[in-house]
Amino acid sequence: MSARPYRSVLYIPGSKERAVEKAMGLAADAIIFDLEDAVSPDEKSAARDLVARVLTDWDFGNRARIVRINGFDTAWGRDDANAMDAAIARGAKIDAILIPKVNRAADLDAVAEAVPGADLWAMMETALGMLNAAEIAAHPRLKGMVMGTNDLAKELNSRFRPDRLAMQAGLGLCLLAARAHGKVIVDGVFNAFKDEAGLRAECEQGRDMGFDGKTVIHPAQLEIANAAFAPSADELDLARRQIAAFSAAKAAGQGVAVVDGKIVENLHVETATATLAKAEAIAALAE
Repeated sequence: MSARPYRSVLYIPGSKERAVEKAMGLAADAIIFDLEDAVSPDEKSAARDLVARVLTDWDFGNRARIVRINGFDTAWGRDDANAMDAAIARGAKIDAILIPKVNRAADLDAVAEAVPGADLWAMMETALGMLNAAEIAAHPRLKGMVMGTNDLAKELNSRFRPDRLAMQAGLGLCLLAARAHGKVIVDGVFNAFKDEAGLRAECEQGRDMGFDGKTVIHPAQLEIANAAFAPSADELDLARRQIAAFSAAKAAGQGVAVVDGKIVENLHVETATATLAKAEAIAALAE
């Protein structure tokens, strides 16, 4: 799995040049340049050209650049893929192509062939996609998965609940699949962008489940997502103490250590080491 942080992944409409320009100065770990849902049919071609141009000519720093294309079952999907492939050949920095409504691993094959120079990410937003999450995550070109909870809720005919009860089966299946195959996985959006308490609670839920970060739809959501998915000062302190205690125990010929009254084994040290590495990666992203 990538060491690059994905605490906050911001959707930007690919048709809005001012929004794209503003994103260059925002504290998002990654940007999704959206050619799909956020772009009306009559703007599809212009948005495609704009995204290809800005990703060739503009500097987005250390942020991951992800382009969500339209599906190949639409009139625009193949043109999107071909345009991004051509842009990469011209030097565009495109880290991944995000494919909407992936139902099965075979849905990735045509895009993989059309854009050989970029990693693939999958939108997980259908009931069939949930049931086939393991085979999708196992695709050799796939590097990341994004939960599309709005589309999934629509397909399930479920109602919104703060605890996301209806989402738990799908979230869990995709999370298991991503972890089994070492892929990045990012939680779905929180629609009420002015509800800071609700966003914070949903970020904390996703973090505690094991997601790498949160997709966001408004710059105002970035600070909360970044904080929720970053190691806290207490977590970093505990990680350092666990590593030190286990190292001392090992030097004394013991297989376990005790920190704060809790057993520390090798698996805890691996988690602690990953926590410190994530903090270092976050710090490097800001440089």
